[in-house]
Amino acid sequence: MYRTFVCLIGIFCATSTWSQGFKSAAEIGVFGGGSYYLGDLNTNRHFVDSKLAYGLIFRYNLTTRYSLRFNATYGEIQGYDSDSKNDYRVNRNLSFNSKLFELAFGMEIDMFKYRITDMKYPITPYFFYQFAYARINPKTNYNGNEVALQPLGTEGQGTGLIGTKKNRYSLNQFTVPLGIGLKFNLRPRVAMSFEYGIRKTFSDYFDDVSGKYIDPDYLRAANGPLAADLSNRSITTYGSVTGSNRGNSKAKDWYSFYGIMITVKPFKRDICDMRGWR
Repeated sequence: MYRTFVCLIGIFCATSTWSQGFKSAAEIGVFGGGSYYLGDLNTNRHFVDSKLAYGLIFRYNLTTRYSLRFNATYGEIQGYDSDSKNDYRVNRNLSFNSKLFELAFGMEIDMFKYRITDMKYPITPYFFYQFAYARINPKTNYNGNEVALQPLGTEGQGTGLIGTKKNRYSLNQFTVPLGIGLKFNLRPRVAMSFEYGIRKTFSDYFDDVSGKYIDPDYLRAANGPLAADLSNRSITTYGSVTGSNRGNSKAKDWYSFYGIMITVKPFKRDICDMRGWR
C-alpha cells in the first residue's frame, strides 16, 4: 500500500511538472498575409500574383533561443504566361491557379535572447526550418469553366508513351519551409512577428507544367479531347510542337508565405514551475 501511494505521488508530481512546463512554454497565434509561386509560369518575379493567405501557429518555447513550431496555413498560388515579358511564354499561353493547404513542423531559432512574458528581452530576429505536407490542386479557366488539370494528364501522364510519366503526379506533396522573421513584444505575453518563408518542393507540377509536348492526336485518343486542348494553348503554332519543351523539368517549383503573426501566451507562468528559462 505504501509503495502504491509513493508511485501515485510520483506520477502526480511528474504530470504536474510537465503541465506547468507546458503552460510556461506554450504560445499560440494567428497569421495573415500573402502567398505566391515560382516555377515555369513565373520564373523569378517575387510577390507577383500574390493571393491572400491565413493560418494558425503554435510555438513551444524550449529556451530563450529555441522553439518548436507548428503551422497550419491556407493560401492560393497562380501563374499566367500572359503576364510575362517573354514573347515565347506569352505565345505559349498557359495558366493555372491552385488552392494550397500546408501543415508544417520544425524549429525556430532566435538571434537574441527573447521572452514573450516580459519586456527585458522584447525583440529578436529569427529564422526557421521545417518539414511540411502540402495539398495542391492546379486548375485553369477554359471557355469560362474552371478545369482541374491533374486528372487530364496534359503531358501524357498515364498514356504509357515512351518519355512520359507512368502515373499522374500526386496532389499531396512534401516540402521544406525555410524563412526569416522579426518578432517583438507589444506587451507582456502578446507579440507581433513579421515573417517571410519560402518552400522548397520536390515536384515540378505545382503548375501542371514540366516536360514536353506530345502528339496531340495520341493524347486526344488516350486521355480525351480536353487533355489535348489544354496541353497546347499556344496563340500561334508554327508547325508541329511534338517533342519540344513545354516546361523546364530540371527546375522544381517553389512557393512562399509571407505576412504578420500575432501570438499570445495564454497561460500565466506558475510560480512552482521549476523548468526555468535558459
